[in-house]
Order: sequence, then C-alpha cells, then structure tokens
Amino acid sequence: MRQNWSMNGANLVDLVDALGRWASGRGPLYLLLAARLRALIDDGVLPPGEQLPPDRVLARRLAVGRGTVVAAYDLLQQEGRVLRRQGSGTRVAALDLPATRTADGVPANPLLQHILHPPDGVQLLTCAAPDDPPDAMFEAYAEAGARLYGTFDLGYQPAGAPALRAALAAYYTGRGVPTSPEEIIVTTGAQQALTLLTGLLLAPGDTVMAETPTYPGALEVFRHAAAVVKPAESIEDVRGRPALAYFVPTARNPDGAIMDNPSRRRLAALAAAHDVPLIDDEVCAELCFSGETPPPLAWFGRGEQVITIGSMSKLVWGGLRVGWIRAAAPLVSRLARLRAVHDLGGEVFSQLAAAALLRRLEEVRAARVRTLRERHDHLCAELRARLPSWSFEPALGGQTIWVRVPRGDVDSFSQVALRHGVAVPPGRSFDPLGGHADRMRLHFLFRPDELSRAVNNLAAAWASYDGADRAVSRHPLIV
Repeated sequence: MRQNWSMNGANLVDLVDALGRWASGRGPLYLLLAARLRALIDDGVLPPGEQLPPDRVLARRLAVGRGTVVAAYDLLQQEGRVLRRQGSGTRVAALDLPATRTADGVPANPLLQHILHPPDGVQLLTCAAPDDPPDAMFEAYAEAGARLYGTFDLGYQPAGAPALRAALAAYYTGRGVPTSPEEIIVTTGAQQALTLLTGLLLAPGDTVMAETPTYPGALEVFRHAAAVVKPAESIEDVRGRPALAYFVPTARNPDGAIMDNPSRRRLAALAAAHDVPLIDDEVCAELCFSGETPPPLAWFGRGEQVITIGSMSKLVWGGLRVGWIRAAAPLVSRLARLRAVHDLGGEVFSQLAAAALLRRLEEVRAARVRTLRERHDHLCAELRARLPSWSFEPALGGQTIWVRVPRGDVDSFSQVALRHGVAVPPGRSFDPLGGHADRMRLHFLFRPDELSRAVNNLAAAWASYDGADRAVSRHPLIV
C-alpha cells in the first residue's frame, strides 16, 4: 500500500477492500474494526511502518462516526500494534522488534515476540518455561510407545485420549473434586484451552474481568476476540457480572502469589451467585514451594461456573504441549465440537506419556519444586547483592518474581538491557490497562551460574540506564 492517504487514494481503497465485512459480527463497531485491523497487522498485510488513514478519512470511507475509528486506533495503541503521534498520524508498530513500544510506552507482548523471533546471543528472561525435561518424561514416552504398539485406531480424539482423560479425572478426584472423564477435554497446552473457552464463551464487546498483574498470554487471547478486558481490583468486582472472569489463584504468573482459602471460597461463591463463568488457571499450581498444592476453586464451588485449566508445560517441559480443561460435561462436549472444527484433536502419543507422568506426579513435582526453590533463592540473593535499589517480594511458588525499579520505566530500560544481552518483559504487558510501567517479571529457570550472569548484565544495564536518566534530570533539555 502507498502512504498518501486521501479519499480517492488507491491505498485507501486497498485497505477498505482488505477490511472486508469487518462490521458483520456482534459487538461495538470500534471493537470489530480493531479486531479486523489487528488481524491485518498480525498477518503482515499492514507491515511495520505503514501509515494508516487519518481518523476522519477512514471514518467517512467506512460510513461510521469518527469516534469509532479513534477508539479502534486507541485500542490497538494500548496493545502496541500501532503508534499514534500528534502531527505524524497513525502508523503500524514494528512488532518484529523486541520490546516494541507505542507512543505512550505500552509494549507488544515480548513473550510472544521472542518465541516467534528469538534474538541471537541474548538471555531470554521473557519466556518462562523449563527447558530441562526430567528423565521421567523420556521414560513416560517409552511406556506410551509400548502401550500404543498394536492398538492403533484413527487417532482422531477431539476430547482427548481416553487414558489421559481418565487419569486427569482421577487426579482431580484425588484433590477432593469428584470428576468424571466426561468433564475433561485435553488441549494442546493451556494456551489452546484459553483460546477454545474464549471462542465459545465470548463475543466481540463482551467484558472479561482479570487480575492485575496477570498472565499476558491470556490478555492476548481476550483482546484477539475483541473483548474488553477490565482489571479486577478485588474479587468483589465479579458482582459487575462480566461475561467471563479469569484468575490465577495459585503460584500466579507473574509474582508467584497464592490466594488464601477464604478468598477462594468467596470468589467461587460470587461466580455462582452472579452466574459468571470463572476460569481458574492452575498451570503452575503444582509448583508451590511449601510442597502443598492448594485446592482448586472448583473445590469451593461445585456448580457449573468454575472452569479449571492446567498444563504439563511448566511442571515437565515447555515442549510437552499437553493441557486440559475441567468443566461441566455439557460445556466439555461443546468445546470438543469446537475443537474438532480446528484440528480433530491433539497428538495421542504425548497424551499417553502425560497419563504416565500423572502416575509419577509426586516424584516429578518434588524434583521440579526443589530445583525451582533453589534457583529462586539464588536469584533473590543475587538481586539483593547487585541491585539493592530494586524491590520485590519472594515468590511462594511458580517460576517468576515481580520486580520494581525505583526510577524510570521498564519499557525504556528493557531496550538498554537488551544491548547488555538480557531480554526482560516490561510490566505493562501483564496489566489489562497497560499499567505497572515500573515493574518487570524475571524468571528463575536458568542454572545458578546463568542466573548470576543475567543479574550481572542487568546490573550493568541499570548502571548505564540510571546514570543516563540522572544526567538528563540534572541537565534538562531546554526548548
């Protein structure tokens, strides 16, 4: 597309053609327009640096109010997909760059960017998944192979392999939540679980209530569905009856916090009282440093509102793409039909291995938690020694801590850190409204020597950043 936007410009016609029947869905027009523009940006149809039409021009061409276009552009700016500056208009952001920033500093999700385009020679503190699978995983695959041999069928199982569904039902029953295999659907990781639930339960314009900070991958899924994500200041906000509520009560990503049982009971009761579907993200639930796994939210509310998701990726290995949803049987049936439209079911071999791993859960969990606790303590000690001005609360579980810098913002610091060989995810990625600019998430999955090197590089980056920032403060630019 050319970049001379006018009512008769060929590029404007091209854009309108590419938008297609953008207004044919359900929900507010600005969300539908933002959803279609988002897809064009993500697919590369609108490349980085592309100039978008002025608000009034596009509004006239689409026969909508200018406010519709302004709201769509503003939403895409919050997501880091466009840059809006007074006098220079609206451009597509360079999403292929690490730590892309918008005009107001809101970054694109670095977790996804660094998975898609991992930078060379950089320690990635952005992607928190174990890369050292235990011996038990390989033994589980050997067991799965022996079990699979001679028992082949079509292999299309949209709800999941029966052996794994039965193992997961037994797992939840053992945790005090009676579960049948019909209440389990197996997914390709927890990310697909979120995507399936979002596709089934949300329409454009619906409101999702989420904690802040929270898992950025979930925020991406909700935004992609053109939902409005609002931060939950407290669990009482569920009274506002959102279309969906999303919480990570155990070993929360990004801060490793654990919700107490009275709050769990209250949250489940509110979801039931106001008929709000409530997703309990338990991906890191088995990684509590105390050695005890708190009860899932479904233990406190046996109705159909509570939906539990889990995964093997944090407990065992990021490449073991096996996740699941525990929900009421009618919802599971609907999810299976939806999944069949997309991929007819997951890879059976890994599901059988996952079933074998569940039988060795205590062994696998104990070893992983022991390693994580040691590395967590090492990272905390290194940060206190090398970066005493940074503040954080030790995690109670999971794989990450939530760190606050005393000055400046992490969006700009992350650029300096990248030049020092470390990629960190800015806190805005974890906030539905792009807040927490002074925070970052750091994982402790590396070996101790690698963690020490990362902190050493972060300290060098902070000295460079903080020194430059103070120099600017002492000698402000006069214009």
